[in-house]
Amino acid sequence: MSDFGEGVLGLFGGTFDPLHVAHLRLAIEAREALDLAGVCFIPAGIPALRETPHGAAAHRLAMVERALADVPGFSVDAAEVANAASRPSYTIETLERQRRLHGPQRPLVLLLGADAFARLEAWHRWRELFDLAHIAVATRPGHELKVMRSGIPGDGAAGTALDSEFAARRGEPADLAKVPAGRIVPFAMTALEISATAIRRRLEQGLSVRYLVPDAVLDYIDSHQIYRTPHGH
Repeated sequence: MSDFGEGVLGLFGGTFDPLHVAHLRLAIEAREALDLAGVCFIPAGIPALRETPHGAAAHRLAMVERALADVPGFSVDAAEVANAASRPSYTIETLERQRRLHGPQRPLVLLLGADAFARLEAWHRWRELFDLAHIAVATRPGHELKVMRSGIPGDGAAGTALDSEFAARRGEPADLAKVPAGRIVPFAMTALEISATAIRRRLEQGLSVRYLVPDAVLDYIDSHQIYRTPHGH
């Protein structure tokens, strides 16, 4: 696993069931907007807060590896998949492992979509995430940050614990390189209404998903007949 030398490192976890072009655009645009040295994709073995993935962990990892094989600035961490047989993947433990790998001083940035960030309080030991990494939140029209309601003048709402963290930690991209962890930085990304659920549904129906997933992922799906019904084609 390459760590791209020095500089701010982005960490992008997910089930990637399957990896699709919106995942790649998020990583590319995060790297550009946040001046990241690179982005490390971390496929989850057994996600803690989501349904069991449709694709086996080994298949999902293989698709990510093939899709990123020739893309500069991206790497893959297979450790969560390697541990999939034993226990769920918790982001806090993933970040603890990444911090051991990269040392206490290197800036690490967890990349999240706005929807995932809005549910952060449900995550295991969520407040401790900020001790280990920054969080960068990808926003797009219709998927902006839905916190900080209490920050509206005249709004009497008390706000949530996440609202308070966001208010205290919100920063700009330039802040990420200054300290190893602790900031929350929103960044805008191209609006792409693509989901793994919709891709799987098309595959189950025998429909094409070309240009929704990288060619290497489509080739893998075709060769291993993943997600397709027995009568799909």
